[in-house]
Amino acid sequence: MAYPVQVRNLKRQLGDRFRPLIDMSDWHGRPDEEQAFLSRAVAALAVKLETACSDEDAARSVIDCATDRGIDAVAVEQRGERHHITLVQAKWSEKGEAGFGEADVSAVIRGLDYLLELKFDRFGSKIDRHAATLEEALNTPCKVVLVLALVTGTDLHPNTRGLLEEEIEKRNLDDDLVGYRVITLRDMYREILGERGERKVDLDVQIEGLGRYQEPFVSYYGTVSAEEVAGWYAEHGRHLTSRNIRDALDISDVNEKIRSTLVREPEVFWYLSNGITLICERARKHGKGAPMTGGAAGFRLEGASVINGAQTVSAIYRAVQQKPGKAALGRVLVRIISLDDAPEDFGDRITLAANTQNPTEARDFRSRRPEQSDLRYDFALSLGLTYVIRRGEPEPSEGAGCGMTEAALALAAAQPSVGFAVKAKRDASALWEDRYYRPLFGGPPSAHRVWRCVLLLRAVRKALDTLKENLTARPASAATHGDLLLAHVLFQTMETGDIDAEGKEAAAAWEARFREVPERVRKTLGWMVAVIDGAFGSKSHISTAVRSADRAEQVARRLYEHALGGQEPPSDTETLAYQGSGGGSRRRPPAVHLIVDAGLIDEGTVLEFRPAFSPERRHLPRWIEENPDRAKAVWRNNKAKPLVWSADGKAYAPSTLVRDMRTAAMGNTQQVQGTLHWHEPGGLSLAQLADIAREMERAAGDPDEID
Repeated sequence: MAYPVQVRNLKRQLGDRFRPLIDMSDWHGRPDEEQAFLSRAVAALAVKLETACSDEDAARSVIDCATDRGIDAVAVEQRGERHHITLVQAKWSEKGEAGFGEADVSAVIRGLDYLLELKFDRFGSKIDRHAATLEEALNTPCKVVLVLALVTGTDLHPNTRGLLEEEIEKRNLDDDLVGYRVITLRDMYREILGERGERKVDLDVQIEGLGRYQEPFVSYYGTVSAEEVAGWYAEHGRHLTSRNIRDALDISDVNEKIRSTLVREPEVFWYLSNGITLICERARKHGKGAPMTGGAAGFRLEGASVINGAQTVSAIYRAVQQKPGKAALGRVLVRIISLDDAPEDFGDRITLAANTQNPTEARDFRSRRPEQSDLRYDFALSLGLTYVIRRGEPEPSEGAGCGMTEAALALAAAQPSVGFAVKAKRDASALWEDRYYRPLFGGPPSAHRVWRCVLLLRAVRKALDTLKENLTARPASAATHGDLLLAHVLFQTMETGDIDAEGKEAAAAWEARFREVPERVRKTLGWMVAVIDGAFGSKSHISTAVRSADRAEQVARRLYEHALGGQEPPSDTETLAYQGSGGGSRRRPPAVHLIVDAGLIDEGTVLEFRPAFSPERRHLPRWIEENPDRAKAVWRNNKAKPLVWSADGKAYAPSTLVRDMRTAAMGNTQQVQGTLHWHEPGGLSLAQLADIAREMERAAGDPDEID
């Protein structure tokens, strides 16, 4: 079925809103430029739907290019204690029949895998502006959502959906790291209509256990079925929140907890939910029942809007979709306020009040526990330091103390079971649940124990940050994701019998142990990559290994042995001497020599610079945006200086040019491997091309190696 009117209006709106904002310089003048623009605009609109950001930020999120690996846009935002990462795959269709098949699933999953392993060099350069933020988010408890934005009126084929869910499940194991959402033409059309003006929403509501206030303004309260609330969302979508300041259906992972409760325990949902508040222009009797206190009654709410509980509404809708029979049994408290006889600005006052109250979190309840107060006093009297327990209080400086959340993370890493570190990595807020909180703080721990655990975690993270400056690929991913696991391993393999001891002797002993942390982290990190590769394969996700209880336990057991033994980890294969075909060894020929001799790059090919290390991802993208020619160089088959930099027209060796760029952008004169940074149009780095040349040379020297 075609949707000509909807597609035509969507196309017009995409052009009006995003044409001035989306970068199309790489497609300029090509016959399919318009189709490429519309696909990118759909990706931007999907980001806006998922994150409620501005059009400008949505356009900036687009990374679509020839080597986007199935990911057309990326966005990162903080939602509560977790980062939320949106990855979009967009499909435009003039007929409203955009398809998404099993091959597309493979492409987008491959892109997901590259991002989870921090392999930003596998994407086009447009991802560089997001790389530092993505790396930071992936090193914290986070949720990754694959958004399929398809200009179509139909749902995914069951086979495609099944394959997608199967692939996602493989990457989640016992975690909920990855999820997905399908956005169709209907969702996009609602979004563009919403920009022009909100549609008036009239709701039919059936309330049980009715209560009401008559003065000074008419209002009702009672219980509504989850099935009915899901119907509101299905029919009206975002128009339900036209008066809500945040207009924020589905922008927080809080709704995952709401949905989970409704799916698993619908009978207790009423007790655990804060409920929903609606305002309306007028509430009148409609449907079954009379408006008697304590009874059941139906109302027609004219001009209705959800002003508090938007996440509850969307979570109920998704729970009923997931488990319709069970979730529909849930009930939710609803409050209805009629503005029929209220002053003109009263609706705005209610909306403002409902959306500016600070939510209470589980951590807040724990901060009132006596053991937390005792710790605060113990820190002050025993250590002369500050221990912050209330949210909103300023955190002390690094040497002046710590906060309750940092203490919980450090104590989790120090637990005998690695499961605590795994849980903290996945969702730090879970540490306030009884089953985790009691082992951490139930002792209660002494100030000396807490502070030494905090100092150990800080030392591990500082050592990893230092190492990460010069790491790429899997070692960089391990340094990014492995902080809590490595802190756990170090704590379990060091002398800790005096952790609660006071006095100068114990203090000196711990200072000596902290000085050993950088070297121990270096060795253990090297073994961590080798252990994970050996147990789960070199293509497995390191992020999964530290977030999955079963895998992390296997890794930790092996790391205990290596940490206790103190052996040097295996060397990176990139630093090994090149093994010649004659059985002897000699220094590896320079990468540029191999590439030139093999003729792998045509004279005049334009190469692209890609940041390879964390500090470069933080500093160079903005510097390059000031002058895009800084990221381009023309190849010439010269073994000494093969790169003619487009920014100044001079010839350079790859490493010299990268060093000069780092000096200009960062003030860092350290020499790095330049061949990791420059990429040919197909996406391969000079280092990767050199590896191909070596394989060609080996095969040519030994005919038996040729199949």
